[in-house]
Amino acid sequence: MRFGYCERLDPGFWAEPFNAVTNAAFIVAALAALLLWQRAGARDNIVLMLTLLVFTIGIGSFLFHTMPNGWTVLADVLPIQLFAFGYFAFALRRFFGVSAFVTAAGTLAFFGLALALSWAGRAVLSMPAAGSAGYAAFLLGLVGMAVALPRVSTLSRQKRLLALAGLAFAVSLTMRSVDFAVCAGLPLGTHWLWHLLNALVLYWLLRAAVLSEPAVRSMRVDA
Repeated sequence: MRFGYCERLDPGFWAEPFNAVTNAAFIVAALAALLLWQRAGARDNIVLMLTLLVFTIGIGSFLFHTMPNGWTVLADVLPIQLFAFGYFAFALRRFFGVSAFVTAAGTLAFFGLALALSWAGRAVLSMPAAGSAGYAAFLLGLVGMAVALPRVSTLSRQKRLLALAGLAFAVSLTMRSVDFAVCAGLPLGTHWLWHLLNALVLYWLLRAAVLSEPAVRSMRVDA
């Protein structure tokens, strides 16, 4: 019997050692981004908040993959959602320079898209692919921003980082979706690769955020 993920075969605390331990990658990504933020002057509090959310993603996901229950589901899901929609709003405002009204309206529309894709996925797909459907909106958002971002020198590194993040997230989402399908040949499953790749995605996004602060665009923060 499977307990939500290919690796988990019983309800024990360490029944998902790979899925649990690989959450350390989120902590590493957040620490690395925090160092970048400090080097850039430690002035952008919005970037700091996004970085702290990555810390909580690692902690919440670890709790869920060791003690799966109602409250750890929330600890796992809420930080991810807050980061995703928060970063989308941040990108609209900081990268594209749109108004507060357009940022709010765009983020609300993005939230609606995620809900619609999640509902559609659960209606037509089996788990865990169904659970990945809502994340398809985040992939579309990353790719869309990378494509739409103007080709100007002040945004060139951000554009490249968003493109890299979109590519990595496409692979990551695939790993999450095929977890059960590969159980016969790979008992560990592939969900742990979702963690490792997403940590890289989040680091690249935080790096792009650090580079976006007007006061530090002239400083050297190597991409």
